[in-house]
Amino acid sequence: MRAILFAGSLLLRIATWNVNSIKVRLPNLLKWLKEAKPDVALLQEIKCIEENFPCEEIEDAGYNVAVAGQKTYNGVAILSKSPIDLELTALPGDDSDEQARYIEAFTGSVRVASIYLPNGNPTDSEKYPYKLAWMERLYDHVQELIETEDAFVLGGDYNIAPDDRDVYDPKGWADDALCRPESRAAFRKIMYLGLTEAFRVFHPEEGRYSFWDYQAGRFPRDEGLRIDHLLLSPQAADRLVDCDIDRKPRTWEKPSDHTPVWCELSDEV
Repeated sequence: MRAILFAGSLLLRIATWNVNSIKVRLPNLLKWLKEAKPDVALLQEIKCIEENFPCEEIEDAGYNVAVAGQKTYNGVAILSKSPIDLELTALPGDDSDEQARYIEAFTGSVRVASIYLPNGNPTDSEKYPYKLAWMERLYDHVQELIETEDAFVLGGDYNIAPDDRDVYDPKGWADDALCRPESRAAFRKIMYLGLTEAFRVFHPEEGRYSFWDYQAGRFPRDEGLRIDHLLLSPQAADRLVDCDIDRKPRTWEKPSDHTPVWCELSDEV
């Protein structure tokens, strides 16, 4: 395992956040980085190419940057207070897939990936088979990662509500690509490789959410979904000490429709 320890810190805080346009959300991102002080931030849906990513502003905030971008859509990034050793800028398994949805690197004492899993709606279009095929590719890649015995954290917007606790209206969402049985089964298949879903370790029964649609009243009424997840390898799970959802950025002006989810790992065991 490669290791770069964060100076003066016994805990490593890793967060994931679908920012829904880095151009629009940059003031909120910089505010959140200053307040929450994550060691590593995994961003999704940045909606820009690498050349347009605000590296200077984020570097001024104390973070190194790695980006896999795409014009107008998708896009993922890794921000870290420690050097970033970039490994992948696309999910293996389909060289024809041009959508920017995966980036992986070593930073701090862990391997991390920022994931923007396909939404899959409408389910009667080609988008749903693409989602399931993408998840099968992720399953294959996680199998390979498990064999490395690295401590790794796969964070992102998975566009999957794992079970009915994670949806404010399970019946109303039952046929949505985020909740369909095939989607949930594909997610469980990945988890059964030996991963730990960090939030459920500390909140086993709670119905809490990380996404609320912009439709009027959804957030005030807490009508949301939990689709942003941090999945840990056994070696990372052994170091897990806390995990929670940070609702505060969803209350700010011009918020993303998602809010950050974070976990903390102890120093190497």
